[in-house]
Amino acid sequence: MGDLVPAPWGGYLVTGYDACNQVLRGRTWLVPDFAWQERQTDSERWHAVATQEMSGTLSRLNAPDHTRQRHSLGNLFDRQTIQAMAPHIEADVAGLLDRLAERIRVDGEADLAAVVSERLPINTVGRWLDIAPEDYAHILEMTHNQVHAQELLPTKSQLAISEAATLQLRRYFNGLVRERRDNPGDDVISGWIRTWDALESDREATDRIIYQLTMFVTIASLETTATLLSSLVWSLLRSPGSWDWLRARPEHIDDAIEEALRYDPPIRLNSRVAGADTVLSGVLVPKDTMVHVMYGAANHDPRRNPDPHTFDILRKGSHIAFGGGAHYCLGAGLARLEARTLLGQLLERFPTLRAVSPPEYAPRMVFHRVTSLRVAA
Repeated sequence: MGDLVPAPWGGYLVTGYDACNQVLRGRTWLVPDFAWQERQTDSERWHAVATQEMSGTLSRLNAPDHTRQRHSLGNLFDRQTIQAMAPHIEADVAGLLDRLAERIRVDGEADLAAVVSERLPINTVGRWLDIAPEDYAHILEMTHNQVHAQELLPTKSQLAISEAATLQLRRYFNGLVRERRDNPGDDVISGWIRTWDALESDREATDRIIYQLTMFVTIASLETTATLLSSLVWSLLRSPGSWDWLRARPEHIDDAIEEALRYDPPIRLNSRVAGADTVLSGVLVPKDTMVHVMYGAANHDPRRNPDPHTFDILRKGSHIAFGGGAHYCLGAGLARLEARTLLGQLLERFPTLRAVSPPEYAPRMVFHRVTSLRVAA
């Protein structure tokens, strides 16, 4: 239908790889921040509590606020940090796969998504932020409910669910920041507090920024990584011979991860607005017009990835699953580490792993959450 397709509700769907890349990396394309939202007539959607709360986080900030917050974080998951986290993730994966093996032994099958994929990311980010393990299940539940507000066309009932979860997240993470301010340590959040105290004289403003950073980094790393883990395994199991082939050639695990990101990205679309009248794929897009960058369509553009609907571990193709430009995913390196660790141990410990049934998905368009993937061995 073309690189730029008019959306029935207004704006455009951007489908071509190069056009999507241009939007993600172009300086004239902005995220729909508070200023843009105030100019919209659909006040109910953009003034909803959950939408407003997320609009204060890093993903909905433009320069200079985005630049300032991003620089304050530095390279969150640099080589040294990844190396320090790797042994803990290895141990976590081993323990989770013990549970998977036990469930398969007792019941004949198990839900990989529930037993392993959802648990690994919250264990990882929870330990990194020094969050109490007994809070993990509650954080997961709040996250699953909150993301409705980030959907393309949320209903009133979805916004209500998201609002309740948002208020819970606000209470939880504000409390966490207060606790770290009262009892500072060597943890990540305490470090952010010290950094922003040096930048801001207003302690209330500092704590609000730290709360938004902590909440955003936490929830952004959960559903996306969990879905990557399940989709990676499903892509291999549904492709005849791929599991055995990769077991014999573990040096291609990273290639399999990149192909899974291309083939079935955890986020299907992201939205931008034109910061000025601009031409995209030969079409004049007026200022303030919203466009939806279709990650899945772009990754399946045959001009970039020939035979795109074939899962090919050796493709060496291109994808935009982690976005691009100023808003490139902060946790890309960590997500890859978790996927690499899980897949390596799965291949070694479960040589005859098979899918009992196709995965089940939450009924969403943006966050492509796998809710269940039943496997046996």
